[in-house]
Amino acid sequence: MPASSPRERSSSAGLLSIGQVLARLTPEFPGLSASKLRFLEVQGIVTPTRTESGYRKFSPDDLDRLRLALTLQRDHFMPHSVIRDYLADLDAGRDPAPPATVPSIVPAPRRYRREELLAAAGAAPQLLNDAISTGVLTGAETYDDQAVSLLRALVALDRHGIEPRHVRALRQSAERDVSLVESALSPLLRRTDAASRGRAAEVAPELAKRLEEVRAIFIRSALDRLLH
Repeated sequence: MPASSPRERSSSAGLLSIGQVLARLTPEFPGLSASKLRFLEVQGIVTPTRTESGYRKFSPDDLDRLRLALTLQRDHFMPHSVIRDYLADLDAGRDPAPPATVPSIVPAPRRYRREELLAAAGAAPQLLNDAISTGVLTGAETYDDQAVSLLRALVALDRHGIEPRHVRALRQSAERDVSLVESALSPLLRRTDAASRGRAAEVAPELAKRLEEVRAIFIRSALDRLLH
């Protein structure tokens, strides 16, 4: 994206970028990511402002709103629709009762401490250190099942001499895919009505799936050239 203008820098004073928001919230919510923040925006939980260059900017109120929404989701299993209604009542100046905890027969997702993660993935400590230092895996106090799956894959690749630093580009490629999806959905994301945001939430996974299909075709074609 083009560099921001002096007017943009002035108007964005006191506001936070996605990276700054993550830096402030990930100690409390280790599983939070840029894509999760974008999804919360699609769900209408928060509506950051945009600079003329298209960058998201979050206010201190946005940060408080995100912290409340993430707490309700983590501690009380609140669905996004209930959280959104609760926040709407707060925005309207009403004093709603805290949303009731939704009973669930589904156990809370397991969290793994470092040693538990290593044991579950069958990984050596140095491999985990390398994955974190190269940005392939985000370091945290605890990890989810997705981190276990990722580390297991890294273990398998490491047996063939493919190290975390070699696959760092894959994560960067995934972020570029998200940017493509975001660009395609920008007409919907710029709107604030629930229908547009709901439509964006439906289309985003489909676009991601198609991008994954294209990547798989490219990889198969390259392997065919390699092996024949």
